[in-house]
Amino acid sequence: MSSNNIEVIVVKNAQEGGKKAAELVANELEKGLKVIGLPTGGTPETMYAELRDSDLDFSDVVAINLDEYIGLGADHPQSYAYFMNEQLFNHKSFKETHVPAGLADEEEETARYNKVIEDNPIDLQILGIGTNAHLGFNEPGSDFDGLTRKVDLVESTIESNKIYFDSVDDVPRTAYSMGLGSIMGAKKVLLLAYGENKADAIANAINGDITEDVPASILQKHDDVVFIIDEAAASKL
Repeated sequence: MSSNNIEVIVVKNAQEGGKKAAELVANELEKGLKVIGLPTGGTPETMYAELRDSDLDFSDVVAINLDEYIGLGADHPQSYAYFMNEQLFNHKSFKETHVPAGLADEEEETARYNKVIEDNPIDLQILGIGTNAHLGFNEPGSDFDGLTRKVDLVESTIESNKIYFDSVDDVPRTAYSMGLGSIMGAKKVLLLAYGENKADAIANAINGDITEDVPASILQKHDDVVFIIDEAAASKL
């Protein structure tokens, strides 16, 4: 059963998807976007390239990132803080940027980050999706009401991320992640997915049962969701 609140835009490839996503961000800025939730990983890179090259002004916008590896400092080349600086924050000035601190105390950091989200309600949350339909690092079985917390990464996620490290042994096994409850609190959600390996996750997220085994299926309960996916990721819809 497809939920009528999810708008699906099918594009040819990740390049076209990046353009479409950047257009949507520009539209939201025009409507008064003040807080944006941002993802990392390969999927949003074409969107970040479009945003870097645009004349969009983010100086009034607060950026809040989804997650960060535990054990990596912001200056570590594989940290998400470093990634965001390279992809966007060194090129565009924001009012504030927030990425979980990978070296901080667990209790203090999760409390701090949840407070950041509480104080800055997210207008637009941009997401990728894992092959197992995870959002952020909310793996299958994650509580739909969950807030920012420490999570254990599952084997498939570690496998997917090892391409960014010298060896699989270097991939951190834990991360701080915004929870599904925090993600669902955003006014609007934009999810990006490219490639055939995402086709099952997309089909299950949009047309499957709403179940914690498929974290992204919770988006069927959100009022305003846009999926920008390429033909390969849409192949099982």
